[in-house]
Amino acid sequence: MFIPRDAIQKGFMDIKLILTTFGMVFLAELGDKTQLATFCLSANCDSKLSVFLGSAGALVLSSLIAVIFGEAISRVIPPTFIKMGAGIFFMVVGAWTLYSSVRAG
Repeated sequence: MFIPRDAIQKGFMDIKLILTTFGMVFLAELGDKTQLATFCLSANCDSKLSVFLGSAGALVLSSLIAVIFGEAISRVIPPTFIKMGAGIFFMVVGAWTLYSSVRAG
């Protein structure tokens, strides 16, 4: 697909944002439950391409849902509050996980 240079300069596509998003999602998914599930499925299945296409499709769909909801929520809640809420959520989940592992262990 050919995209004119002036369309890119006017904000049609932001290459820096694309690369930043790719890097963040790629690093976040390394060692994640999704990657481990895909690893286990591919170890037990003959059709590696089917596993790849299934997991890639799931990641694309979940990313689409996140973009749609993120855009909708940012119309109502300022992005600063969304980031703070996400940070607090991850800290609570991390603390709960740490607490659960110490308690079990």
